[in-house]
Parts: sequence; C-alpha cells; structure tokens
Amino acid sequence: MAGSVGGQFKELISPFLRRKMDEAAARYGNRSPQYLSLARQYLCDPREAAVDLDSQRDRHYHSELFTGAEGVHLRGVERLYRRTGLLVLTTACKAHCRWCLRGQYDVDTLTPDEIRAAAQYFGSPACRDDVHEILITGGDPLMARVLVECALAEISRHAPNVEIVRIGTRLFMQDPVKIDEDMVAMFRAHPHLRFEIGTQFNHPVEFWPETVESLWRLQEAGVLIYNQHPLLKGVNDSLETLEELYDLLRRHAVEAHYLFHCIPMWGMSHHRTSVARGLELVNRLSASGAFSGRAKPHFAAMTDIGKVSLYHGTILKRNGENEILLRTGYRIAERLGWNPSYQIPASATVDCDGFLRVWYADGDDEPYEMRECRDDHATPAPLVAAVARS
Repeated sequence: MAGSVGGQFKELISPFLRRKMDEAAARYGNRSPQYLSLARQYLCDPREAAVDLDSQRDRHYHSELFTGAEGVHLRGVERLYRRTGLLVLTTACKAHCRWCLRGQYDVDTLTPDEIRAAAQYFGSPACRDDVHEILITGGDPLMARVLVECALAEISRHAPNVEIVRIGTRLFMQDPVKIDEDMVAMFRAHPHLRFEIGTQFNHPVEFWPETVESLWRLQEAGVLIYNQHPLLKGVNDSLETLEELYDLLRRHAVEAHYLFHCIPMWGMSHHRTSVARGLELVNRLSASGAFSGRAKPHFAAMTDIGKVSLYHGTILKRNGENEILLRTGYRIAERLGWNPSYQIPASATVDCDGFLRVWYADGDDEPYEMRECRDDHATPAPLVAAVARS
C-alpha cells in the first residue's frame, strides 16, 4: 500500500521500522533472515528500473466506476464484486513496500465532497440491494484518520445498507503507536457497523511487542483482524518461515486469509517466485501439522480481472512467454451488471459459457540477491508508460 510522486517510487521507511531494522542488524547481523526479511521489503533495489513491458502490468485491474448518462467518474470508487464496494481514500503510506500495487501512481487523496459522492453511490438503487460491505483501502487510510471518520459518517448517513466496513492497513508493523485510544473511539462511535481490518504480516519478525499491543487494543474493541500477504522471494518463500508465521497469526487471533502470488508489476520480478513454488508450499502447509488447521490461507493470484484462487483445474495452459491461462468463476454478464463501465482487459477472454479467462505472468525461482541502491534515499529511474498488449 503506497503511492509515488511524479512516477518515481521513492524509498520511504517509517522511523519505527528504521529502528527495528537497525536493531535486527545489530543483534543478528545484516545477512541474517531477521534483517533481510525487512530490508527486502523496504529498501529500493536497482532492478526496479528494469521494466519488461511485454510481461509486466501497470496494475492488476482497472475497475473505476463511471455513472450516469454523462459517464461521471466516481473518484476512488471501484467495483468488481457483487457484495463489496471499494473506496480508495488516499494512496499515501507510512512506508513503501517495494512491490506495492499502487506504488506507480501519483499520491492522491479524496476530498470530503468526493467521499460523500461515493457514499451516496453505495446507498443508491444501483447498490443498495447488493452491496453490504465496503473495503476502505489505499495507501493506508488509517494514516489519515480524519478521512476515515468522514467516510464512516457519510456511509452511515447515505448507505444504511452497508453492514460491514473493512479497512486495509500496515500500521501494526509500520507505526503501531498510531493505533491509540482515539482510534478505538472512532470504531466504537459506529456500533451498527461491523469492523474488520485487513493487514499484512509477511514474516514472523514483524510481531514486535508494540505491534502485538496494538493488535490487542483493537481486538478488545471488537474489531476482527485478518491477514493477507504476498509470497515474497527471499522473505517468506520457505516452509519453515510460513509455518512460524501462521502459528503466530493463530496465537494472536489474526485470521489467515489470502497468501497471494506476488503481482507481476513493473520492475518487481525479483520479488516473484513461480506459481509452482507457491502451490508446492501451500500443499505442504496444508498437511504439515505444524500449526492449527484454522490458520491455513487461500493461495490466490491477483490478476488483471481480480483475485483468482489457485485450485486444481484453475491453470488451463502455458504459453512460451512464461504466462499461464487461468480459469475463473467471473461471469462477464454479472461483472457488467455491477459495473456497466467495466472493460475486458487485453489479457482476458470470455469462454463459451460466459466465464472470464485471463493470462497471468509467472515468476521464477532464481535466488534473491540483495542489490542496494547507491544511498539510503536513492530512487529507481522513472518508470516508462505502459504499452497496451495486443
């Protein structure tokens, strides 16, 4: 979760994270898994400037909404699923995860008027019979609590059909002191809503005492916390690391949700394992007996048309460009019913039964080797514009 300025994804590390990285290096060494699991997440790498336009994407889907006869753009609103609407309040973050989905886009924040327009849409006849859940995401919306407070007030006022509000954040491991009693009070002020917070623990080292305390603070207020994270080369692509991670999630009452194959984005191929490696790890996890069965995640790919769980039979074939064709359960007629402005991307087709199929770029299993930028605040070269695939 992050944003860029002028097309460059600068290195940004919160003071809390910087301190934890320094402590890990001093205690374990700068070649230790404890240090590298953080460095590989947050330190920029010169390989980010290597952009392969044929196999990498600018983002995994385009689902912005345009409504009304004049095609008015609802900024920050996306719709891919029947029951869930998505609201992007800000693309700013406390720290920049290098593989960030939104990292190649200018920093942007909604105005109160735009938030109100989004809430009115979610409560409109187009949504009120279907949409019961809103995902507030970014960036990290909890960095801008005043915007979240505004969104909750407008949703409560204009979209009474909404019962569940989910919020995405990495403050637990990037700046946990921000999760204070004022934030708890914000959630308690809306007892008619059920709150769920999606976060991203990638490695067991991230369960610091300050982090655990911030988890407990929200959990005691009745907020459910769940985890969804990418499979990252050199960070968590080993069975032992994942077993310890899911054991800690279970122990701290954080629900394991998705384990994502790392998204094929510009300049981020060095973070990506093969899909086969992910399937191997998930298969071994499902029968390892090393942690509670209730802590097992779903393995999924974030494709150009949305999430696709990688079950048996999902992968249909492979082409010579290291891409795999995935079968999905998305019907194009249903997608257009929820979002009439939706356009099928060039990587997707519709089969004879009306289901979408999508080509997805695979990764590889070459070892991750850390390549530092020339200084702590260096940025990769500007990313070039996307070229639509024929």
